[in-house]
Amino acid sequence: MEHDGQLQLYAAVANQLKEAHTKVRALQVPEGVRMALTRKLLVITAAAKHDLADAARRLDRFTADLDAGRIPEEDR
Repeated sequence: MEHDGQLQLYAAVANQLKEAHTKVRALQVPEGVRMALTRKLLVITAAAKHDLADAARRLDRFTADLDAGRIPEEDR
């Protein structure tokens, strides 16, 4: 039973990551900002290999920030 729950969580995180990457690609922001956001998503992806629950929480925060318009400014 727990194995099924783990598989469902993997599937949910994978789908959320795919959606988050799509949102980032669609943003009208400078390329540096887009790269920074993409790096954050790659870090979350890597974290999912070691701690899926933590990666899911981080992805939820990332998505909430993105949806709320909290996007980092480009470094100069």
